[in-house]
Parts: sequence; C-alpha cells; structure tokens
Amino acid sequence: MAPTALPALEIKSLTKRFGSKTAVADFHLTLPPGAFYGLLGANGAGKTTTMRMIAGLLQADQGSICVYGHRVETDPKAVKAITAWLPDEPLLYDKLTPMEYLEFIAGLWAVEASVAEKRAEELLRWMDLWDERDKRCETFSRGMKQKTALAGALLHDPKLLLLDEPFSGLDAAVARQVKELLVEKTKEGCTIVLTTHVMEIAERLTERVGIFHRGHLLADGSLEELRAKTGRPAANLEDIFIQLVDEASVSSPA
Repeated sequence: MAPTALPALEIKSLTKRFGSKTAVADFHLTLPPGAFYGLLGANGAGKTTTMRMIAGLLQADQGSICVYGHRVETDPKAVKAITAWLPDEPLLYDKLTPMEYLEFIAGLWAVEASVAEKRAEELLRWMDLWDERDKRCETFSRGMKQKTALAGALLHDPKLLLLDEPFSGLDAAVARQVKELLVEKTKEGCTIVLTTHVMEIAERLTERVGIFHRGHLLADGSLEELRAKTGRPAANLEDIFIQLVDEASVSSPA
C-alpha cells in the first residue's frame, strides 16, 4: 500500500484569547495538498487571528498547527520556508522597483539568484507588471501594489499560501488575473487558505469553506454539504452564511 500523503495543513484544538475575549475557540482543520479553502466571517470573527497563528506571527494559547508535518510551535523556520502570508494591506518598500523588491525577497528566502531572476520575470509577466518592473512602487495603484506583493509571496514557491482579503481594492480586471493565478497554483499542488467578505468569490474559487462567528466555527464543508446542513438545496453561499450567523446570534447573543 502506498504511504498516505502528509496533510498540507493540520490544525487541532486551536485557541486564542485576548484578555477575557476568546478570539478563536477550539478550531480544527485538515487540508490536503492542492486544496483551496475559504475562511468566512464578519470583522472580528477570528479569521485574521487564525491566519496569523498559522503563519507563526501569533502564538496560540492552546492547540497545534502542522504544515506538511512541521509544527509551527516547535519548528517555525521549517514552516515559514514553505509558507507565504499576504496581509490585506500590501507590505512593500515604496522606494524599490518590483524587480528590486523581488531581489530583496529572494535574498530573505535564500533563493538562488538565477532561479529568483527567472521566477521574478515569470511572475511579473503573468501579472502584467513586466513593463513596470523598473518603476518605483510608490507610483503604483492599489491593484499594482497588491499584485507586486503577491509576486513576492510566490517567489519562493510556497506549498501553503495564506491570503487575507486578497481582492480588497482590486478592480475587476486585476481581480480576474489574480483569481486565475491562484487557481493555477492549486493545480500545481499549492494549498491556499483565504479570507474574504465577498461570498461570490468564495463560492466560485474555493472548494470548501469554514464559517466563523465570534471565534467559533459554525460550519465547514463544500457548498453542497452546507446546503444539506441548512436544508436549502438551492441556496447560494451568501444565504447560507446569513442563516447560520443569524441562528448563532439568536442562540448566543453578545
């Protein structure tokens, strides 16, 4: 019998508190390589806190996180070497050009210069930024900055890509380019976890979603599984999300 592949991401009993408030409560998740997963919820639901813990930027109070068998708690360098985190606000050095920025990122990840140069060109061409490669990032629109930051996240060819509201502020044409790129990356085996407030994006892109409310996971599954859970075989994701959050708010009001 062939050995079972390691999960790309395995989370057990993940919990985080800030004072008396529980931001994330006993969260469990297992994703295989190549999965496209969406974390949905209102502001303050616990999505970004969860992502920051997976990325190793925030320490959990309880539970464990493994990325391809490497535990975030005990082997953070190994996890970060195969993980990329893209926050909702692009973090760029405005005085650098896209090529200079990608050279800098390649140095941080110790990517060989010839490999980094090839990947940088491929990514910038893919995102229609090649003609802008020698312009300073400070002159870029929000969409161009977002695409440059995404190129930086992908430069070291991560196996796990964490995206926090990656389509915020993007126009339709740029958003479509980014969507196509992300789908292609999952086909190559990259596992993607994204947060979004746009239910249509989650419904079209992701294979499975988790719905958060006040730190708790209300539901997890494909659209068909969520339809079965709510007894609404024709409902879209937005209708299901609203129903589940409304029911949770009634049963446990703030």
